[in-house]
Amino acid sequence: MKRFLLSSIFLGASLLITSCSDFLDTLPDNRTEIDTESKVTNLLVSAYPQVFPMMMWEMSSDNVMDNGSLYDIETQAIEDAYLWEDIKTDTDTDAPQGVWANLYMAIASANNALKAIEEMGNPASLNPQKGEALLCRAYSHFILANTFCMAYNPNTAANELGIPYATEPETTVSPVYERGSLEDTYKNIEKDILEGLPLIDDNIYTVPKYHFNKKAAYAFAARFYLFYIKEDKSNYEKVIEYADKVLGTDPTKVLRNYSSEMGIYDDPENMANAYIDAKSAANLMISVIYSSWPYIYGPYDISKRYGLARAISENELLQARGPWGDGNVLFFGAKLYGFDQKISFFKYNMYFEFTDKVNGIGYRHAVIVPFSTNETLLCRAEANVMKSQPDYNSALNDLNAWVAAAETKEGGLNADVLTVELINDFYRWLAYTPVELADDKGRTAKKKLNPFFTFESSQQENFIHCILQARRLELVHDGNRWLDIKRWGIEFSHNREDKSPITLKKDDPRRAIQLPQDVINAGLEANPR
Repeated sequence: MKRFLLSSIFLGASLLITSCSDFLDTLPDNRTEIDTESKVTNLLVSAYPQVFPMMMWEMSSDNVMDNGSLYDIETQAIEDAYLWEDIKTDTDTDAPQGVWANLYMAIASANNALKAIEEMGNPASLNPQKGEALLCRAYSHFILANTFCMAYNPNTAANELGIPYATEPETTVSPVYERGSLEDTYKNIEKDILEGLPLIDDNIYTVPKYHFNKKAAYAFAARFYLFYIKEDKSNYEKVIEYADKVLGTDPTKVLRNYSSEMGIYDDPENMANAYIDAKSAANLMISVIYSSWPYIYGPYDISKRYGLARAISENELLQARGPWGDGNVLFFGAKLYGFDQKISFFKYNMYFEFTDKVNGIGYRHAVIVPFSTNETLLCRAEANVMKSQPDYNSALNDLNAWVAAAETKEGGLNADVLTVELINDFYRWLAYTPVELADDKGRTAKKKLNPFFTFESSQQENFIHCILQARRLELVHDGNRWLDIKRWGIEFSHNREDKSPITLKKDDPRRAIQLPQDVINAGLEANPR
């Protein structure tokens, strides 16, 4: 993590992080013996990652563009991620080294808790803690896999590199690790999810939303199976099954209504506080992380070289037209802040933790929402479109519920109610954004999809374009657009000042971010380049 002088928002920062390869070459901390139920419970607090790769994911995606050397960047990692180059110079919590180290530290805490429960005889009273540890272990490995591996494809996963799946506490110095295959990684994640889910009990938590409560665990399972595609499409039914448990019989009661929850505020920081409010039924889990991301993407006059510029906002994303109508009929396009170089739908504040108030030294934090009902709803909509027997009516109901929750409802603006015909007509006539885009001409909200399978009809593809546009709005600034780009084989380019754009093809190995150099030096196989 980085420790900052408060005044260094506009400057650099000194690095105070332990080596990212520690999990490969040091013994675990054995000073505390975990021998009581309360110690197990307390240990699980550290089983949640204190990092999230939002910066790397977002900068790698098509949500940003190069605004030119007239503007600055806060860290070299930002530019490296944008150019799809290996990130070597930065080692903080927004870079591969910090992400890798912290996620494996969280996994180590989960494994130590599981080992302690086993040594205590696996008492039924610790079943909820065991379930939480298993979900935490699966979650951290899932983030690692989606950062440092290619997207899951059932035809290639057995031959793609996975990540080391740690299931035991370390007991030796320099243990030997192997990456295994991506298929192995996903099977291990699934095993932990299925074993842990039935054990989760919300009653053991004082504030369930800071833990893997039941609904958060089901939302994670729904997302996992959306990514874990099988050739027979059977996992789409599991997405629907778990999403149903989250959303209930009437999802409109649990969705985030943007106008009523955030629209009452004009100040961006108050809007962001409302977005992460634990009282919101939409927020299934809330996490505190070390990150500079709110400063990088937010309405601050820093790091404007690469950002969600107006050309993207107006033509592809926040202010772009959709089948629901003009961009301003949804809340995402109604309350924007920042600059032409980086327009933000501000939902994550920066919280500064002082360690020395006199000298203005401390840590940068963000509070994020890893799982929400709105995103789970869109997972279910996608699964209903893509399952063996598509259910377009159910997908349409979910999309209309999402539109209603995101509707601006100001100044007489109203979104159009979606129909099958409206979705088909809109995306049928909307041009694809050119893959190689040297300037701002030709940008649209639609890009060519290259999945490993063939769409059964143009209607199926049109519905997916609609869902992906909705997901891009719902998850803006979260980095998840990068994961959708990987899942759907979307090809696109990043413009460069005074140079030809660089293009990312569907099978480009740079879709898997390179492992930290320290980890490679320690002997783990690097991603191909």
